[in-house]
Amino acid sequence: MNLFSLVLVNLGRNKVRTTLTMLSVVVALFLFCALRGVLDTLQASIKVGSETRLVTRNAISLIFPLPLAYRARLMAVPGVKRVAYANWFGGRDPVDPHDFYAQFAVDADNYMPMYASDVEIIAADKPQAEIGMPSGVDPKLAAFMSERDACIVGESLFKRKKWKLGQTVPISGTIFPGTWPFTIRAVYHAKDPAFGEEAMLFHWKYLSERGMGGQGVVGWYVLELSESGRAGDVTKTVDALYANSAASTRTETERAFQAGFVSMYGNVPFLIGVIGLAVVFAILLVAANTMMMATRERIAEFGVLKTLGFQDGTIFRVVLIEAAIITLGGGTAGALLAKFVIEGSRFNAGGLLPPMTVSWTTVATGVGIAVLMGATSGFIPAWQASRLRIVDALRRVE
Repeated sequence: MNLFSLVLVNLGRNKVRTTLTMLSVVVALFLFCALRGVLDTLQASIKVGSETRLVTRNAISLIFPLPLAYRARLMAVPGVKRVAYANWFGGRDPVDPHDFYAQFAVDADNYMPMYASDVEIIAADKPQAEIGMPSGVDPKLAAFMSERDACIVGESLFKRKKWKLGQTVPISGTIFPGTWPFTIRAVYHAKDPAFGEEAMLFHWKYLSERGMGGQGVVGWYVLELSESGRAGDVTKTVDALYANSAASTRTETERAFQAGFVSMYGNVPFLIGVIGLAVVFAILLVAANTMMMATRERIAEFGVLKTLGFQDGTIFRVVLIEAAIITLGGGTAGALLAKFVIEGSRFNAGGLLPPMTVSWTTVATGVGIAVLMGATSGFIPAWQASRLRIVDALRRVE
């Protein structure tokens, strides 16, 4: 009998205990990688932001608007190719108020061409060829562009809500009170999943006329640059223009703007990491206790093996390999399960996140933790078994 065969026989001695211990490790590493997946998703959402686009907002806070009159001067800044603007709407589904998804009022003529490289229109309702489309806008958006109350929704949101093209969707306003009807005229697909497909886009003019009384204010501006190398100069120029105005600005790259949203989570990422490690530590204690119990039950057996000529080092390796198979096998299964299940299901925490991703770095970290668990839980019982004297062990033989 070789060493590996002996290990397998020992693991099969108590199949229920071995199986339950391995399943506990699977669950622990699954939860660890799933929680780390939230951090991976947030980091991926930051990287989606383009370095060739800048975001200009109110220097005080994002909740304070900027005058629409700023757009003309922004267009005149050297290095700026295109300027669009948008507003956060913040409505709720009247049928299910807890089912949150984002809504943005956008300057469609400029906003849609600006993001054409990030999304594609995969479904459109009643395209009208006779409508003159702005330069760079997908012709499939003709119906959307021609109707003031039309909207575009993300593919994931469209499927989850089981909506249909041409359907009128009511939204209950929170910041802008009242019931707002929107007609779905197109569906977009994000080329990068981290971009997100859980949003609704509609015309800023509709919001301005009905919700803001025609006031010329916007939430933020998006500036498309003629070349990425101009970002620093354009940022300084824009903010200098309005440094002494009633609504001074803060301009940053879109990637930095996204990072600002992530920072609003505060200590949540830290807490997620702590919870994940706490789960792993708890299961480590379970695995260590299991190996200690298994070792105590086999003291007499170790005495017999040593009598037959097995060396201390061999006994040590046998016990350590048993622990490694349980923890490494379960840990690897749990880490891979987290990646493929979470990414395969496109889980998005009810629309609070883009479709979640679990990076291979997180999977490797999970496997590394499993190796550490195996070494930690198996070292002490393996050392005790290897140091056991034959006389003391055989005293337990009945």
